[in-house]
Amino acid sequence: QYGIVLDAGSSHTAMFVYKWPADKENDTGVVSEHSMCDVEGPGISSYSSSPPAAGTSLVHCLNQALSDVPKEKHAGTPLYLGATAGMRLLNIANPQASDAVLGAVTATLKSYPFSFRGAKILSGEEEGVFGWVTANYLLENFIKRGWLGEWIQPQKKTLGAMDFGGASTQITFETKDTIEDPKNEVMLKLYGQAYKVYTHSFLCYGRDQVLKRLLSKLLQAESYRATVPHPCWPTGYRRSLSLSSVYDSPCTEKEKPSLALNTTVTVVGTGNGSLCALHVSKLFSFSTCSFSRCSFDGIFQPEVSGNFIAFSAFFYTVDFIQTVMGRPVRLPSDLKDAAEAICATSWSELLQKAPNLEKRLPDYCAVSTFVYLLTTKGYRFSNHSFPNIAFQKKAGETSIGWALGYMLNLTNMIPAETPSSHKSMLYNYWVILILLFVVTTLTSLVTAVCLLRRSKSLAI
Repeated sequence: QYGIVLDAGSSHTAMFVYKWPADKENDTGVVSEHSMCDVEGPGISSYSSSPPAAGTSLVHCLNQALSDVPKEKHAGTPLYLGATAGMRLLNIANPQASDAVLGAVTATLKSYPFSFRGAKILSGEEEGVFGWVTANYLLENFIKRGWLGEWIQPQKKTLGAMDFGGASTQITFETKDTIEDPKNEVMLKLYGQAYKVYTHSFLCYGRDQVLKRLLSKLLQAESYRATVPHPCWPTGYRRSLSLSSVYDSPCTEKEKPSLALNTTVTVVGTGNGSLCALHVSKLFSFSTCSFSRCSFDGIFQPEVSGNFIAFSAFFYTVDFIQTVMGRPVRLPSDLKDAAEAICATSWSELLQKAPNLEKRLPDYCAVSTFVYLLTTKGYRFSNHSFPNIAFQKKAGETSIGWALGYMLNLTNMIPAETPSSHKSMLYNYWVILILLFVVTTLTSLVTAVCLLRRSKSLAI
């Protein structure tokens, strides 16, 4: 059996083709990533002024799906598209444009021979919870097959999940604490087990929107002068940009100046880590909290507990620190020191270290600083709990993200009740293998005894 999910993120779209054995739809750990395809160009929300182009952008990957999925399986293969924070922002700014983009995308998807099941905008909470389901499903924390083919509740604690996309960031984890804000509580029943999960999605705290908001703060602080210093950009790097590129988002709209938006300013990197951290910290608000405890911006959050998996831009940021900068990230201080080291590295040195990452290189100082502040000051990971975060892109051969959890939910592949305790076909195979092993062992022992007796009689 096959399933296709298009993850229409804020900065790009990715298509995942999943595969699982046809006779075991309710098994766990059997759905795997068969293939994936990155859609060329920006996210579908970028096509608000020309919606048909959003549909056209998907054609290359959908054509790949035609060959990835056997032809005889096309009609029965469910096809979903889930749009995330980029489309949530567009829906706030221009609902008509948002509907037009989804309509164009739907028309393209319907033109393919798959079983189209809908294109929708996911809520931030859905995105967080489906990411949590994906991670724990892949790591077999809900249920697994025993070696005799029976169902086993592994008695393992679930992992928390942290996602960091282009326009939003999510934190989701199981907790025994009281969740004081009902908006943050999700009760799940999976394989007969109840889970009380805390989740929150912070819109405008994704990588791309954080960088826009930071630029807005810096331009504001410098009164929109012709040349503006940027402490998070490396020395030797400069760029001219129009105000419209900064204020084209609901995340920065409230700070829009009275100047003409076609005004161009030159932004010059000054590579100052401590000043960068000061400006990035202003993107968070820690001043108000109407609950017993908050993360930031007045949002309730219980104390983080257990192990976590951090994916998407969390992974790419830490991977850059470890592979390009050659620095370990075990404690919060490692992340802080690494961010400062990136900030202090000149543009020419960075280009020398990672020429293939030129497009994103200027922003690693700001993003690393943001990840440090988000995890420590925002989510309140300490020296004790921070080492429990694993920064990963995949579990086994499957990408971690909301897409797999979304498909598992919509195809009812994770039942609310525990599967019946019948033995699967695996049981019969194991019985045969065990019998063969016993027979082989006994035959070997009998042969050995016979040979030993024969050698003794020859010796006499």
